[in-house]
Amino acid sequence: MRKLLNRLYNFHWIVPGEAARSAQAYLGLLAGFLRTNGLKAVINLRGRHPNFDWWKYETETCARLSVAHFDAMMDSRRLPLKEMLVALIDALDAAPRPFVIKCSGGQDRTSFAAALYIVHRDGWSAMDRALRQFARFPYLHFPKDNQRWLREFLPYARQQANGAALADWIRRDYDPKALAQSLQPGSFNGIWEHWKPRAPK
Repeated sequence: MRKLLNRLYNFHWIVPGEAARSAQAYLGLLAGFLRTNGLKAVINLRGRHPNFDWWKYETETCARLSVAHFDAMMDSRRLPLKEMLVALIDALDAAPRPFVIKCSGGQDRTSFAAALYIVHRDGWSAMDRALRQFARFPYLHFPKDNQRWLREFLPYARQQANGAALADWIRRDYDPKALAQSLQPGSFNGIWEHWKPRAPK
């Protein structure tokens, strides 16, 4: 059952026994998925949506199992605001180990968050390992043109940080407008100044 659920939910360890990545655990099997992998926390990249059944089920299941739950909103087609990235870093720091990062398909936003975690944890020397989180296989990351910023973020951040730690640079200097100006046209969709969450996917 464990292998079946892990395949179904695109589950992979980022750091074995410490941090993992996955898709949304649909079909009412979240409890078994969390138990069999020994997960103690869920970092949800789809944001807080108390009016949606999937969010209610996820948070209620986590509460019943004493699994910590964190909401950190991301959108693969829109550049994140500083406060969104800070919330993600805070969740990565606060989550009990082992934790799982998940979005809808575990392909795009999750690749981004997993890559950030590796650099946040191990520093810029881990960049190559971090960028492997964007592989097509086994993670199924097949970005559309307006999602290509996801993989370009960390190289841009390393250049701009000038040796500072990723989290310090995000908190102090990250500016989505400057990031947008560095990207190829069509690499993202939407206007960060008036960022409003869309209905979760």
